[in-house]
Amino acid sequence: MGAVSTTTIAGVLAIRRGLAKPIGSLTQMGTVRLGKRTEGRSPQIKDFVPLASLDDVVFGGWDIFEDNSYEAAKTAGVIDASLLDQIKPELEAIKPMSAVFDRRYVKRLDGPNVKRGANKRELADQLRDDIRRFKEANKLDRLVLIWCGSTEVYLTESASHASLAAFEKALEGNDPSIPSSMVYAYAAIKEGLPYANAAPNLSADVPALLELAQQTGAPLAGKDLKTGQTWMKTLIAPGIKARLLGVEGWYSTNILGNRDGEVLDDPESFKTKEESKKSVLDYILQPNLYPDLYEKLCHVVRINYYPPRGDNKEGWDNIDIFGWLGYPMQLKVNFLCRDSILAAPIVLDVALFLDLARRSGMSGIQEWLSFYFKSPMHAAGLYPEHDLFIQLMKLKNTLRFLKGEDLITHLGLEYYD
Repeated sequence: MGAVSTTTIAGVLAIRRGLAKPIGSLTQMGTVRLGKRTEGRSPQIKDFVPLASLDDVVFGGWDIFEDNSYEAAKTAGVIDASLLDQIKPELEAIKPMSAVFDRRYVKRLDGPNVKRGANKRELADQLRDDIRRFKEANKLDRLVLIWCGSTEVYLTESASHASLAAFEKALEGNDPSIPSSMVYAYAAIKEGLPYANAAPNLSADVPALLELAQQTGAPLAGKDLKTGQTWMKTLIAPGIKARLLGVEGWYSTNILGNRDGEVLDDPESFKTKEESKKSVLDYILQPNLYPDLYEKLCHVVRINYYPPRGDNKEGWDNIDIFGWLGYPMQLKVNFLCRDSILAAPIVLDVALFLDLARRSGMSGIQEWLSFYFKSPMHAAGLYPEHDLFIQLMKLKNTLRFLKGEDLITHLGLEYYD
């Protein structure tokens, strides 16, 4: 299991044992304001909506390597060994199932723990069998599947993705337009499981799988967790736009040394990530509405694989802005972060919120979870909302809606009548 998934698992186990706090998790530490500001009602989200308890969560997964979660976490090197050793028995008990994997889609990885089958439909059926056995063996009521696998090569929609019938035919024909992540997505959605894509590659966001989700009632979310540099962009860009300052250029570079960095060192996988990271500014700044400010924006994104850095990612941003009378200014950001530490609580939140959505009868695209993603899924013909603060408002208003509370508009006129 990869660094993100093992960090999520180890974190939840440590939190359950009282060894750590769930810092970074909206579901565990966040609050939601209800009613007027004068009422003073701001319960914790986990007390306001019926989220699954961390004590009831059971983890499982697939990996191309045979290491159990303790061994995988030690290899990832994200969490201190002293903490891992305190939860070692629980981690060792989590062993990966054999994975669906094809090096054509992730060229810098290979491993022995891989499924074999006559075609991709057969591999999907094997995943469905795994899902059912896991549910039965652990006496579970519900499941959620989060794709935390590596970034696959850049793909665009094709005829095989246009309808469920075409997709299933393509599965049987081993069509190269269906990468491994889509096989997992199909298996999960076919079983009616909520599914989220934590990577930037094409996965459940195609018409065929949206059609299947409508049939099975599966909620969907994605894609590409918003953890580091792009998260900063969704914080900074709305502020620049709010003040109507112009942007001439935004140069972003990253150094990253973990397995994700190694995968992204392949140009085809980097292309997938680049598209996800670059689209954010276009949607936030809306150059079509503000041509004088953003039409000539030069946006450059680079990712460099640097093994000594490990999971400790560093992002540099140089932002050339201009203000009154066209006078130039600059912003420079140096963000030293830990990739998996930022991603782990998001994986937990997305899983718990998707489970809530399933129990609430919400199927298909869950746009209210766009808060967590670089390339949020959205309805056809609708532009995605990337402003982090609007996204958070949408999320909390959805929770209010589910519980029959008044939505918060922040108009505030009622306080001055």
